[in-house]
Amino acid sequence: MTSWRQQGSIWQLRPSRPRGLIEFIGGSYLAATPQVSYRRLLETLVASGFAINAWAFVPGFDHQNQAQQAWKDLRRARRRLEERVGPIPSPARLGHSLGCKLHLLAPDGGRGCGSFIALSFNNFEADRSIPLLGEIAPRLGMETEFSPSPKETLRLIQSRYLQQRNLVVRFGEDELDQSDDLIRTLQRRQEDASEFRHLPGDHLTPASAGLRRNLLGAWAESSQRQRQIERLQDLIVSWTKTNPPTPAPHDSASMQQR
Repeated sequence: MTSWRQQGSIWQLRPSRPRGLIEFIGGSYLAATPQVSYRRLLETLVASGFAINAWAFVPGFDHQNQAQQAWKDLRRARRRLEERVGPIPSPARLGHSLGCKLHLLAPDGGRGCGSFIALSFNNFEADRSIPLLGEIAPRLGMETEFSPSPKETLRLIQSRYLQQRNLVVRFGEDELDQSDDLIRTLQRRQEDASEFRHLPGDHLTPASAGLRRNLLGAWAESSQRQRQIERLQDLIVSWTKTNPPTPAPHDSASMQQR
């Protein structure tokens, strides 16, 4: 395994001979340093043979614009990876919390990936996601809602998101999760093949182990946390095996922005 390498907004980690690629977007402010915040999960996936391209960002109110930027940056990073290791299959996309929404709003409608895995989908209104926003924002002349709004986001997913193979994962003690809304929306589409899974854990299960290890050392990870990460890793790997990626299409009509 090579060490983490930064390419602009992308953090990359890969084995010497990748079996595939996972494009990852994290949630909220954890996503500013994905190589730290999600280190344990992402490194276990690399140990399973996947290259990781993780998009680093600070969330704003215009989620549609950030989704477009993430898609462009990840596509550029994928091309650079292929220059080094040769052609690779269409990537699996992996999102956590807000990262799920950004993947789902990608301009290609999911056509440029082999499958999508959504962990702890979150689609709350801005004033619930950001404490005191409803009181402070009007005084400062700030936007008070995300774009697209939660309701519009679900409408766009149902009408424009085209990827059929999706795995929606909810953790049992996650009070921020809105995966029920997502799976219902996906399954309203024709020929949908999405699946829904429950795992033990909470909203920070995909991220907290990496944070705790980086800040406090390996001793800070409980055996329960380790098992949760290992179970999540096994699920992601088994999903990609049973839903193998297809050859990546050329960036033509299938990649046009809507």
